[in-house]
Amino acid sequence: MDAAVTALDGLWLPMVTPLREGRVDEEAAVRLARHYRRAGIAGLVLFGSTAEGNLLSLAERCDMAAALRADAEAGELPIMLGLGGVDTGGVAAAMRRLNRLDPVAYLVPPPYYLCPTQAGMQWHYRQLAWATDRPIMLYNVPRRTGSALTVASIEELAATQRIVGVKECDPTRLMAILRRGQVPAVCGEDTALCDFFLAGGQSAIAASAHVRPDLFVAMMRLARAGRAAEAQALDKQLKPLVRLLFSEPNPAPVKKALALAGLIQDELRLPMMPASGDLAGRLRRLLEKLSAAPADVRHQSTSAASVNI
Repeated sequence: MDAAVTALDGLWLPMVTPLREGRVDEEAAVRLARHYRRAGIAGLVLFGSTAEGNLLSLAERCDMAAALRADAEAGELPIMLGLGGVDTGGVAAAMRRLNRLDPVAYLVPPPYYLCPTQAGMQWHYRQLAWATDRPIMLYNVPRRTGSALTVASIEELAATQRIVGVKECDPTRLMAILRRGQVPAVCGEDTALCDFFLAGGQSAIAASAHVRPDLFVAMMRLARAGRAAEAQALDKQLKPLVRLLFSEPNPAPVKKALALAGLIQDELRLPMMPASGDLAGRLRRLLEKLSAAPADVRHQSTSAASVNI
């Protein structure tokens, strides 16, 4: 198996991009990366939708990735780069410039808004595969793009291109891909994490794991160890958090929660807006409840004791 495939194991985080007064806060990004590494996160996905990637310039993306790589601790985490767009040529050009960052893979959705046919989406990915020697992870997220690759198209692409897997947000299609075993399945639906790991899944990219990453990592480890009852009990505790974190447009709720913990500024790039005050209150109350999680569960990861989020 490709070394990049084996590297995409465990729980990956589509990390937010911290902002301060309109600029990328690279120091906060490094602090976040260190925190998530200590919590057991396996790797970072940068500049996807959770990171407001389409609102960042290419220079901002390069500078933030370089800052993470330059830090002794944060730099130990492997990095995948989110990269999407409507124009295939434009995405390929950006990919050629980002190749120097040496990501383990690119996370690429189909062209959004256009809703191309299956043949059109396959053509898009083949063009991008020629633009890089790095693997590509397919990304099915129809609520953002308006279209999705079928299982047949995914397997056809994987048979001829360097496809590291598919991040799938539809639970039914996710489980079908997992059962067929032809392409590595990566869970992209946070409410399906526990079921996916219990069914034998090995990797997920979960925005909700920004908050209490120690508990998400513990739930994954319990499920992968076959301790279903314990994993499901922890998953039940986490489900209300997942629902809150997606109750307003992502990543506003995640950034609100991180700001409540003093980790970043509660700032998004327009036209994205901060989460509401009502949601902030609900998040604060829920996080207080989660802080009382049983000690034996909390200690199954290496979360930094100084940060209770």
